[in-house]
Amino acid sequence: MKKPDRRPVFALSLLLVAVATLALASRVYFVCCYFQGYKVGGLVEGLVPPELGGVSNFNSTLLRMASYHSWDAKLGHNIKEILRGVIGFKTWFRAFNIWRRFTNFPGVELQDPTSSGCTVLSPTINNPKFNRFCFDVRWNLDEWMRKMRFDDNIMLDLVKLVKRPLDAHIRGGAGLGSERKYESCAVVGNSGILSEKEYGELIDGHELVIRLNNAMIGGFQRSVGSKTGISFVNSHIMHLCTIKSESCECHPYGNDVPIVMYICHPYHLLDYTACNSTYKSPVLITDPSFDVLCARIVKYYSLKRFAEENPGRNLMEWDGVHHEPFFHYSSGMQAVMLAVGICDRVSLFGFGKSNTSRHHYHTNQTKELSLHDFAAEQDLFRDLVERPRSIPFVSEKFEFPRVTIYR
Repeated sequence: MKKPDRRPVFALSLLLVAVATLALASRVYFVCCYFQGYKVGGLVEGLVPPELGGVSNFNSTLLRMASYHSWDAKLGHNIKEILRGVIGFKTWFRAFNIWRRFTNFPGVELQDPTSSGCTVLSPTINNPKFNRFCFDVRWNLDEWMRKMRFDDNIMLDLVKLVKRPLDAHIRGGAGLGSERKYESCAVVGNSGILSEKEYGELIDGHELVIRLNNAMIGGFQRSVGSKTGISFVNSHIMHLCTIKSESCECHPYGNDVPIVMYICHPYHLLDYTACNSTYKSPVLITDPSFDVLCARIVKYYSLKRFAEENPGRNLMEWDGVHHEPFFHYSSGMQAVMLAVGICDRVSLFGFGKSNTSRHHYHTNQTKELSLHDFAAEQDLFRDLVERPRSIPFVSEKFEFPRVTIYR
């Protein structure tokens, strides 16, 4: 009996193997050489299409890792504790006793907090004003937590969320404010390099000037100017204001200057609730979706920089360098992104460093805070100037303004 000829089948199988091998080799070469894919655990991850604006592609591993934050679970736990009325830190206990004095909560006496926490927001206390405060705290926490989600369109909403309320304040509460963006904005960082410059008049020539974390301007006007349109702070600043004084006074630039504040810790919403009604000018909390966007962008750039500086190392080792639970974007980074969302033209001053200047122009601080990755943020600022469409997580619908960095 004649044996069947298997040579055509073998040849076809060999051809399929060759094609598959060639395709795989092409994909690996395409990813590694053209897109500069990053190795994680020895594997090369693909990229997430489509291109944003036809300029850049994003590594899928970096996107996934930048979208994860280990503090999410702890954040939820802290919020639930506050909603139950539990505060376990002496600093907030002290702040609350200060609030009790100037907000007139007679009969509301609190015990010193123990390690297990101290119930201070109990609605059973027979004081209508205090009970209203408890209700407002819970409302603010609930709203803040409800909005804590990723939304790539949030940059499109910043004019409505920030500029329109500020316009309404300037007009005495009349109208909803303009949809027009600010024509020009200066974001004044706090770097010590400003002490070597004379940018004062140039800064004050912008329609809007944004300053950071109550940085001093007295005596530095020649370098940093004197005009302020928004005081952008992190919530630690307001918390310090509440525990350092007998009031909520936190307006170094004048009582008419609005404050835009991002929440570093949910407990700081107690400070906001207690102080907001005492201020003449608006205090706006950054939308939590905007916070999430900024957190993802900065982590992406930090991971990307780690991969480029440490070829062959597992990206999971990034956490050992930056300690994920404490890693956070800087106030300056978020203020810049805010300006990008509400201004047609953005100028950055005081972002960067030199070997001959202090860390801050107005303090004696000599070192950077380890929870920030300033080098990664500089990469972001460079992309804002040169190739904004290479910035991940931002909707294609958003039109980036022209950004200039003054060194």
